[in-house]
Amino acid sequence: MLQELKGKQVAIREGELKRREAANRSYLMKLESEHLLFNYKVEAGRFSGRGIPKGAHGGWESPVCQLRGHFLGHWMSAAAFHYFETGDKELKVKLDVIIDELVECQKDNGGEWIGPIPEKYLHWIASGKWIWAPQYNLHKILMGLVDAYVYAENQKALEIADRFADWFFEWSGKFSREKFDDILDVETGGMLEVWADLLHITGHEKYKILLERYYRSRLFKPLLEGKDPLTNMHANTTIPEVLGCARAYEVTGESRWLDIVKAYWNCAVTERGYLATGGQTAGEVWMPKMKMKARLGDKNQEHCTVYNMIRTAEFLFRHTGDPAYMQYIEYNNYNGLMAQAYYQEYYLTGNKHGHPGQGLLTYFLPMKAGLSKDWSSETDSFFCCHGSMVQANAAWNRGIYYQSEDQLFLCQYVDSELTTKVDGEEIRIIQTQDRMSGSLLNSSNTAGYQEINDITASHENMPSYRKYDVVVRTQSPITFSLNLRIPEWIMSEAVIYVNEEQQGKITDSSTFYELKRTWKDGDKISILLPIGIRFISLPDDESMGAFRYGPEVLAGVCEKERILYTESDNIASEIEMENEREWGSWRYFFKTVNQDPGIHFKRIRDIGYEPYQIYFKVKKRLQ
Repeated sequence: MLQELKGKQVAIREGELKRREAANRSYLMKLESEHLLFNYKVEAGRFSGRGIPKGAHGGWESPVCQLRGHFLGHWMSAAAFHYFETGDKELKVKLDVIIDELVECQKDNGGEWIGPIPEKYLHWIASGKWIWAPQYNLHKILMGLVDAYVYAENQKALEIADRFADWFFEWSGKFSREKFDDILDVETGGMLEVWADLLHITGHEKYKILLERYYRSRLFKPLLEGKDPLTNMHANTTIPEVLGCARAYEVTGESRWLDIVKAYWNCAVTERGYLATGGQTAGEVWMPKMKMKARLGDKNQEHCTVYNMIRTAEFLFRHTGDPAYMQYIEYNNYNGLMAQAYYQEYYLTGNKHGHPGQGLLTYFLPMKAGLSKDWSSETDSFFCCHGSMVQANAAWNRGIYYQSEDQLFLCQYVDSELTTKVDGEEIRIIQTQDRMSGSLLNSSNTAGYQEINDITASHENMPSYRKYDVVVRTQSPITFSLNLRIPEWIMSEAVIYVNEEQQGKITDSSTFYELKRTWKDGDKISILLPIGIRFISLPDDESMGAFRYGPEVLAGVCEKERILYTESDNIASEIEMENEREWGSWRYFFKTVNQDPGIHFKRIRDIGYEPYQIYFKVKKRLQ
């Protein structure tokens, strides 16, 4: 099993990811604690007002919504993740104060219950009365409490969670197996995962029993039999349950849990396929296997499913070492998490419009031509994806580096710095992208400061490859292997250099290239990854597809659906770069070659409020 290196071991240096972390941290701090706690205090009888306080959160956090209070758990997890990475004391103080109030709420509720909804909601699902996913809701606060203990060292959080688990243990023990299976058919979120977490932390026998009670055989059995229970099933009901199996395997070591996760991935991804972006859902449900054309609509790629499937892929990578899982994550990072949250305008001079230059979160990423992203508000939405948004953007230093003894794995190409130990010796790995725009941006950096050198003109146009430099810092020579992931999207052979000496050329994509040597301080690895535009067809219609530049999907700015007419069988050649340079930076604008009128393209993460089209029907132009 590979170990993920995270927390203070990995420092992010890439400006765009630091911007997103900072925006997320600002949002976490901006939300007032009293409003985050409001529904918990109401349930505990600790609010005595006659009306809803001014500025109270709306949407799914409204006190009349049956899912009220769910967001606080996500907030706590995000705050804990950010603290674990940065040591941010101000955010930790806010988290600790919130937990102190939850302690009092739990006391006033009788010592166990800490939910923002009444206990009768769970009795109602047991009696068959419709109620909106109370266990999904309650899992969030349990998750937040566990993360506050694990990542922010708050002992009170663990005590609250452990006492709350006593309520679930007593309640769930009242039902027969068949009856509780009926209860499990009402969305439970990640309850299975949190019981596994608490078993690992405490070792208490009650959590072993809860794991068995929350084993959802009606889903797991057909998966293990190789059947397809997922088509048209609500996706984000099942993904957290399978993440629970993943955690249960790590805690218990029982292979049955791992078998479920592998069977799920096979059914959900391997046999089903995915969109060019990496997403796989429409209308919150799984699309049919390899049949996506009829599902390109207004509700594709729910943000929650993107986040949770990334987590699933990350687990499978740690236990298999298969780089295909990391490729899946890369596509979803750029075209999901980054395309659906914390938008900041990719400014174009002269592009006059009445839209804001920023956007917080879009629940879905529409694939229907001519639609646009629907951005949520800061305090009046709070649907489920608000929660996965703050968690996903809390710490972008995860999923980059992994280790197994003297084997290090570089899985994502991100400006960053790793500190770890090999055979007891501390080493640092410093990764930077050489953007080849002029001596690491020192030349033509601004209009007012220019260093005169020969490098600026060495790349007249945008280079046809990505170049990453990795420097090893060590106190003394040390032997270990550095494994570099070669992405699926390379256009030709990748080339690896060590100290400017070529080590090899790699034609196989989605693999690792191993560099095993005795490293000395200052040794430098350079990775050249050929990049270009590819046309990615739908699995059920080869004449309809999307364009991807490296790992990033391109979107045409279109108010209505356009058909592309091409003269060549090389469909990707219909798209070319334009407006590629600004002072010391390369830019990412594209356009069609032969269309009338032409279509301008941007990376999907750079699309804000304008209507767009990702999938295009392509027809051969008659001569």
